Amino acid sequence: MRFYALLSSFFVFTGVFAQLDGNTTPTYPELIEMYRKLANDHDEIELYEMGQSDYGLPIYLCVINGAGDSTNTFEKARNETTVLINNGIHPGEPDGINACLIWIGNWIKSGKKTKNLPVVATIPAYNVGGMMNRSGTSRANQKGPEEYGFRGNAQNLDLNRDFIKMDSRNMWTFATIYHALDPDVFADTHVSNGADYQYTLTYIASIQDRMAPPLAKLIYERMIPEMGEALKKRDCEWIPYVYVMKETPDSGLIAFNDLPRYSMGYTSLFHSISFTVETHMLKPFEARIQATLTFLEECISWTEKEAEAIEKARVEAFEYDANSSDFYSNYKLDSDLRDSILFKGYEHSYPISSVTGLPRLEYDSSKPWEKYIPFYQHYTPTDTSAIPAVFIVGQQCTEVLDRLRVNGVEMTRVEQTEVVGLEQYRVISFETWKNPYEGHVGHSNVKVENARALSYSLKAGDFLIPTDQRARRLILSVLYPPAPDSYFNWGFLDSYVQQKEHFSSYVFEDIAEEILKSNPEIRHMLEEKRNADPEFAKNSWAQLDFIYKNSSYYEPTHNRLPILIGY
Repeated sequence: MRFYALLSSFFVFTGVFAQLDGNTTPTYPELIEMYRKLANDHDEIELYEMGQSDYGLPIYLCVINGAGDSTNTFEKARNETTVLINNGIHPGEPDGINACLIWIGNWIKSGKKTKNLPVVATIPAYNVGGMMNRSGTSRANQKGPEEYGFRGNAQNLDLNRDFIKMDSRNMWTFATIYHALDPDVFADTHVSNGADYQYTLTYIASIQDRMAPPLAKLIYERMIPEMGEALKKRDCEWIPYVYVMKETPDSGLIAFNDLPRYSMGYTSLFHSISFTVETHMLKPFEARIQATLTFLEECISWTEKEAEAIEKARVEAFEYDANSSDFYSNYKLDSDLRDSILFKGYEHSYPISSVTGLPRLEYDSSKPWEKYIPFYQHYTPTDTSAIPAVFIVGQQCTEVLDRLRVNGVEMTRVEQTEVVGLEQYRVISFETWKNPYEGHVGHSNVKVENARALSYSLKAGDFLIPTDQRARRLILSVLYPPAPDSYFNWGFLDSYVQQKEHFSSYVFEDIAEEILKSNPEIRHMLEEKRNADPEFAKNSWAQLDFIYKNSSYYEPTHNRLPILIGY
């Protein structure tokens, strides 16, 4: 039965039908029609078509407590305290879709109190293609609703892995939304998979070791504990996302590493206070909606009360970045450093499966337990690099430059071709993924050196990008090759690590002999490598390749990325 037919008894005066009862969520056309009705009936509610999705239908933004028109509303959002809520990135997880409608309905019913209300913006449903691909069977582990969308978008991309690589049109639209608003607080609504436990609501906050200290202090010392107390008073306890050390929660929880590929990892690059909320898949849909709604209410309420503290912490975070001389990346979990956390779980056992005849994991919700378990929430950077004053990116790198531009990165065209004191990233080694991941076969464990820039590396028309700007963290995260979500790691610069010219062994033998005669240094290096590496000494091609790569015949641009750096 259609969503609006089931829910027509609640908030009829608004023209929108939303309630906590029932086991349904709207289709995308129904959802947008509801938002249109809200915007048409209430001046304080605005609906904007912000850009296209991969599916061919637009992505919308609803703004509550704006300024009445797009120009003034977005200016108000940037200048005042703003909350942005993203729903339906995984449309099979529609709790936030329903909860936002209910929040708006409750706000209308309460008399539209806007005196201290922050600007509240919501993306009704981000993954339009996934919303349109609707069924009731694609999430086998989840209780309700009756029908829902699909995780992949029209390109079959998981959009919560696309925030840096930007393969989808959706993400180009999201970047437009995000930078138009510059939200102080960002929340992405989800439903979890994984272990069974007593909580309905879990959350992911940004890794505190990677955050600017002023924001980390505000979030971890005030916001999380204070919101936790408020939620507890409303019988809606939350717990960090249940990402377990081994198979079950009693082995300990691990704080999730929010890389920039994820929505909240991306928004935290710009010092938004960022949360992902995950309701539990095995709890009824009605209970999950209520938990998401309660979180939204408390998050908006806390933002309203602490607007001044939030704004101050963000300003100080940008100042902290501006004064930082080193960039830290490749954060790894410190498994030797652990805290403890009071957790409410269920007993588990391993009975023999009637399907496989082998032991299976089984939780018993009739046997709850409450005890302290390990909590691993500290990460340590394994890579440190001095922050350049400028990057220069070759004009031919259109995919890279376009992504930087849409994220508000300031850049200027280079007019001269003189190379003065510039260095260039030279890739020493890297590992390539064995299988495609979200449309890419990328890289990891990248090692680079700063090589003297070649005299012809800089061209008039290339782009100079200073690091002293608001997008500093994003610039470093994508242009420093070893960073986990760098454009190099995502495969946008692969052509530069492919050798273009080679040699034929039988021809090069005579040339190699002349090279060794006229270059004692190369001959000495070859002899040292033979003595140190028996396998190399048995391999004639490897020896010829060694001579070739140490000679003037070897192309000097191989493994040099079109990214120059100046300090």
